[in-house]
Amino acid sequence: MGELIMSAPVAGLTSKSRIAAEDVAMLRHEVFGDGVVTRGEAEALFALDATAKDKCQEWPPFFVEAVTDYIVHQEKPSGYISQDNADWLIRTISRDGMVDSRTELELLVHVLEQAKSSPSQLCVYALEQVAHAVIDGKGPLMLGGTLAPGLIAQAEVELLRRILHAHGGDGNIAITRAEAGVLFKINECTAQGHNDPSWNELFVKAIANFVMCSAGYEAPTRDVALRRDAFLEHADPGIGGFFSRMISGGLAGIMEAYRSPGDVEAEWEAKNRAAEALARRAETVDAGEAGWLIEHIGVDRPLYENERALLTLIKHASPEIHPALRPLLDKVA
Repeated sequence: MGELIMSAPVAGLTSKSRIAAEDVAMLRHEVFGDGVVTRGEAEALFALDATAKDKCQEWPPFFVEAVTDYIVHQEKPSGYISQDNADWLIRTISRDGMVDSRTELELLVHVLEQAKSSPSQLCVYALEQVAHAVIDGKGPLMLGGTLAPGLIAQAEVELLRRILHAHGGDGNIAITRAEAGVLFKINECTAQGHNDPSWNELFVKAIANFVMCSAGYEAPTRDVALRRDAFLEHADPGIGGFFSRMISGGLAGIMEAYRSPGDVEAEWEAKNRAAEALARRAETVDAGEAGWLIEHIGVDRPLYENERALLTLIKHASPEIHPALRPLLDKVA
């Protein structure tokens, strides 16, 4: 099944229903003893995780650490997840498109956090696991918990924030269209629920990041772009009033995170790099992005409060707006 399973000290574990602390200590010596975690060893650990029904508290962190080491660090350059390893991880932990256990979900998020760069599909797949739980009541987040489908609680918001931040790493990586699409799906399907107020903030900031960076703004780090603001610390749990709080207390703070196209151009010109400045000049919100937003916002229904805040932010941020967006922006005049 894998080279770790075939080793003599470990062979006995395949028939055991429990993994004890001493077993984990032995496995740690076997796996990390030579400083190299191989795919065979990682596959063997997955097999043990699946067959042992009773696992000690030491097992999950060891399992996550060992498999992460293989995926993130064993191929050169270290820290960069290859497409092959990303595909392998998704195939290994997927059951009908869903992660099977909380340990495997933690592994997925931990891999994103440890990597310097990873294929975007890993982040989207992780976001989809939260969507399965809050929309359909499916997946490992529902196991042993009190999460009710149709609403998003603070724990799930913070998990989404953690996933998005992890994919950005230390780099200035804008929210992708695929990531934004998952967030829009969550927003549409939970809008009638009593969502934690932190969801509105994260949703607006993440979609604003996607739109503003598409319009030529320089992306801040995701940690800066998605950080939780003080104006929500004492927010009313209900969705009502979010728009006014965002506009009065949060709009300026969000805008401060972005360097406008004009600021970027001025900096380059100051350094006598006119050619580079021209290349970085802002584009307007183009027809493609405008059409995409129209498909996701206020289709045959009134705007949600967080959508109103998002459109207001776009209206203030982009110097030129594609005509297709005008009917939407006129709703927040």
